[in-house]
Amino acid sequence: MLYIIGLGLGDERDITLRGLEAVKKSQKIYMEAYTSLLSFGLSSDGLSNLEKFYGKPITLADREMVEEKAGEMIEEAIDNDIAFLVVGDPFGATTHSDLVVRAKKLGVKVEVVHNASVMNAVGICGLQLYHYGETVSIPFFTETWRPDSFYEKIKKNRALGLHTLCLLDIRVKEPTFESLCRGGKKQYEPPRYMTVNTAIEQLLEVEEKRGESVYGEETECVGFARLGAEDQKIVSGTMKQLESVDFGAPLHCLVIVGKTHPVEEEMLEFYKYETAN
Repeated sequence: MLYIIGLGLGDERDITLRGLEAVKKSQKIYMEAYTSLLSFGLSSDGLSNLEKFYGKPITLADREMVEEKAGEMIEEAIDNDIAFLVVGDPFGATTHSDLVVRAKKLGVKVEVVHNASVMNAVGICGLQLYHYGETVSIPFFTETWRPDSFYEKIKKNRALGLHTLCLLDIRVKEPTFESLCRGGKKQYEPPRYMTVNTAIEQLLEVEEKRGESVYGEETECVGFARLGAEDQKIVSGTMKQLESVDFGAPLHCLVIVGKTHPVEEEMLEFYKYETAN
């Protein structure tokens, strides 16, 4: 059996009872470590906390391992119970459909254990989940690569009066350009996590370039940091206001607010920029 288990957003205690039972009966445990991170996953003792809690060793599965060696993990699940742990929900912001398809083709049974994801946890700010349009990803800009495909999606959402969830870039275990050119042993860039501030800066740069008045400095947004953790931070305000807020440690995400209902506005008041600062 291959168990794909969502861990939720906070810490090691957020796993469900069903998920914990599956971990306890698994012979081997892998932890996905490239699309997102638990708040404790950013600390040096993050993995040891998990291992202590589960009473079992955990193998970190980075992007290369999942993309290049997933077959080995699936083959192990033919005769053993294998657990693959995913931050958030297995089919939340990042889907693991490919893993399920490959396992089923080999005749391996798959059981998915769901949990909270950023996709539903943003509801805490009061904006109703069914008033959201398409989710967009904001990647880190480089000197030579400044993609703006998200702009059209935000434009469509705003034309319909819908909110837009912006998922912000996470760069973990990215090979350096030099090591890719040289070949041989890969060297990696230090981890980078996009802040709400950088996201807004890039969004405004694209608006200035495109000039279609889809949004601007006075557009209402909600910034989130460490969603689901005990020290989560949520601030509602204009892009200009949020650009000056220190949201602290990762992970961050941003919502561009669409047309609001009075009940949504009432809830947003609790997180207003003036109140939070």
